[in-house]
Amino acid sequence: MKHAKKSNRPEPAQHQVALLGGSYSLVISAVVLALLIVVNLFVSALPTTATKYDISSTKLYSITSNTKVVVNALQDDITIYWIVQAGEEDDVIENLLGKYESLSDHISVVKRNPDVYPTFAEKYTDEDVPNNSLVVECGDRYRYISYNDIYVTESNVYSYSYSTSFDGEGAITSAIDYVTTEDLPQLYVLEGHGESELPSTFSDQLEKENYEVNTLSLLTVDEIPEEADCILIYSPSTDLSEEEVTMLSDYVAGGGKLMVSAGPTEDGSLTNLYSLLENYGITTAEGIVVEEDREHYAFGMPYVLLPDMASSDITDTLMEENYYVLMPISQGLTVGSSSSATVTSLLTTSDSAFSKVDGYSLTTYEKEDGDIDGPFTVAVSIEEADGGQIVWFSSSAFLDDMYNAYSSGANVDLAMNSLSWLVGEREAIAIRSKSLNYNYLTISSSTSSVLKGLMIGVFPLAYLTIGIAVILRKRKVQNETV
Repeated sequence: MKHAKKSNRPEPAQHQVALLGGSYSLVISAVVLALLIVVNLFVSALPTTATKYDISSTKLYSITSNTKVVVNALQDDITIYWIVQAGEEDDVIENLLGKYESLSDHISVVKRNPDVYPTFAEKYTDEDVPNNSLVVECGDRYRYISYNDIYVTESNVYSYSYSTSFDGEGAITSAIDYVTTEDLPQLYVLEGHGESELPSTFSDQLEKENYEVNTLSLLTVDEIPEEADCILIYSPSTDLSEEEVTMLSDYVAGGGKLMVSAGPTEDGSLTNLYSLLENYGITTAEGIVVEEDREHYAFGMPYVLLPDMASSDITDTLMEENYYVLMPISQGLTVGSSSSATVTSLLTTSDSAFSKVDGYSLTTYEKEDGDIDGPFTVAVSIEEADGGQIVWFSSSAFLDDMYNAYSSGANVDLAMNSLSWLVGEREAIAIRSKSLNYNYLTISSSTSSVLKGLMIGVFPLAYLTIGIAVILRKRKVQNETV
């Protein structure tokens, strides 16, 4: 008896089930696709702060709490003009501007393509304007920020190389503070005593942190201007008169703020100027301070001091980051007791330091008869009960660009922290640039060969073998089912 040949055609019930399954899968796919489209549209509408996360070690794509305080306090509308050609937008700047815009309804970012608006930047600056430069404007006030001030390149005196940092947040927040603040801190720099010109790095930092710098001669005024938030005496080469010192003393006694950077001079001395400190139990040692402890001086030069820092509002940020301050050619201070003020030694030498009384005429760094034993204080803060304050650095050269570079910027940071303490902390300041230098992973040639073999040969073959095994197994299961 012949058996009927079995047909491969699916039964009607099986065909209906397969059709229903296919339709179900199609519907599910359509629903999932629709959900993905909706979610994508929703996410694209969210602000940058909610969709991008900063995992960089230097927090390159984040903004600090200082900026948030400044921006959240805005009452006037700010326009940030982004001067950039189409397709030349810097991703980091774009991300940063998005964060500013999302933080406040008072901030708007407007692109200005120089190809479309060739004369736009001329009313803000007469410099050549590179792509990705900015202008921050509020009413009649504005500040131009060059791309070269956002990405800052500095030379490294140790390795004869260059380092680059990103200062976008500091520059923009400072500009916002500048265009929205009418009463900026007034810094008066004393003149008339052979004072050195303010070093460029220090001067640039003053501008960035919105100090308005004025000059002052005590010979041409009867009293120090009331609008002076702080008096700066920087590197005088000759002494002040007794009358000038009396004016400064009365100014501090009345609640004034004074910052001094004055060390030994090549000719004469600053006896009258240093007499200001005697009111607070501080005496000066003749000559130049020299260190015997190798851990307390730099570059094999015993007069370039590496003093110990004491904890204070002025030094704490530097101590937390393990910075070292350099104090070259310093006058030794000895801090006694004071009944009229709180005196804090900010920077001190080791116990083995001494003062060479020969000063600039010294011929040896060895201790000789007549030299004065330490330890010494080389920076001090003074705070009177009625509000008067003084910060005194006993070196005229510690803010020089060279020594500031040797200290990786710590010297200027210390000076700016001192000014902040004197005039009152402001949120727009102390936003430091973020390093763009990376430490690259270096491996040996043998390790490199092993990794290449694994990536090019072993792993691809392993994946191929696993794929073939999975396909053969599926076919075997299908055949057994049939």
